[in-house]
Amino acid sequence: MNKGGSLINFGELSKPATVLIEKISEATGGIFRPYQIRRVAQAEAEAEKIKAVAQIEIEELQRRALHRFLNEEAKKQNNIESITQKALPAVEEKARPQEIENDWITNFYDKCRLISDEEMQNLWSKVLAGQANKPGKFSKRTVNLLASLDKTDAELFRSLCSFVWFLEDEPLAMVYRLDDHVCAKAGIHHYMLEHLQSLGLIYFERGLNTYGKHNQPAQIVVVQGETRASVKFQKPGKNEFVTGKVFLSKAGQELAQVCNPVFLDDFKNNVLDWWKRYHYTVSEI
Repeated sequence: MNKGGSLINFGELSKPATVLIEKISEATGGIFRPYQIRRVAQAEAEAEKIKAVAQIEIEELQRRALHRFLNEEAKKQNNIESITQKALPAVEEKARPQEIENDWITNFYDKCRLISDEEMQNLWSKVLAGQANKPGKFSKRTVNLLASLDKTDAELFRSLCSFVWFLEDEPLAMVYRLDDHVCAKAGIHHYMLEHLQSLGLIYFERGLNTYGKHNQPAQIVVVQGETRASVKFQKPGKNEFVTGKVFLSKAGQELAQVCNPVFLDDFKNNVLDWWKRYHYTVSEI
């Protein structure tokens, strides 16, 4: 930790990261000052009140309440600074943090101040960095949904995202049959999908129908991690690309881009096999 009490060495920050700190300070009215993260202003004022407690002999209950307030505010500020610290290295040189709406930043910090788990903080930091790199990438609704997730919910969604492929910039969940051994291996089952649907992350087709992308050209390219696959259809145009039993909601699509799923060959090969069953011509690029 730096001498000024900051978790971040501002001398090592890129210009966009510094602009992000300034933007956060502007939007929140003082969580940060330019070039120096500071603790909540109230904490300093309340520290003086603690000194006065003994002099004015207020009730012990009030004294304990004051200490509790300070402890809670310190924890919240530590969460805020930790998430921000984790986000700054991922802010790109071409980032446009000055374009983030103040209301978005205010809402983000109002929600993230309660997040103390390190893995969840990592997820929140990616949302912040992603918004700085591309303002508008994450909606306030998605931030609010993220705030409602506990760590178990996030891990369930991360498991599902092991089956997510990207068609251009759109993440698509490729889950075709829940009784496949690969789904069992990934922990994907009806109850899990119903839970994720109740959270607002996905839509789940329980019957025989499937989701798909319509009006596709003769050939598309889909990407998962380091794998790029060419998918060719039998017709020159207006093809349907069947994606399976699960469709990501808007919030699910946004969060799928930052949840860092584990990609296994078993999962990938299962999806490639299903595409061939639909008579697509598939080849890895």
